[in-house]
Amino acid sequence: MAQTYEFYCERADEAAALAAKATLDNVRDRELRSEKTWRGLAEQARKTVAEREKADIARAERRAAESLAS
Repeated sequence: MAQTYEFYCERADEAAALAAKATLDNVRDRELRSEKTWRGLAEQARKTVAEREKADIARAERRAAESLAS
């Protein structure tokens, strides 16, 4: 199941909140690394959706041109 941008952002926000509440340095560092990873995944998901939409538009335009040519 593909995860969404919103899902990844929620996980990143949770990790950031846990980092802010952490009293131990190693726990705070772990949560900050986790936040960074989740934000990277969110950005990757956003880019994937944008590329998919671009490809869908290109396919639709190509089909329209082919149907006009027929």
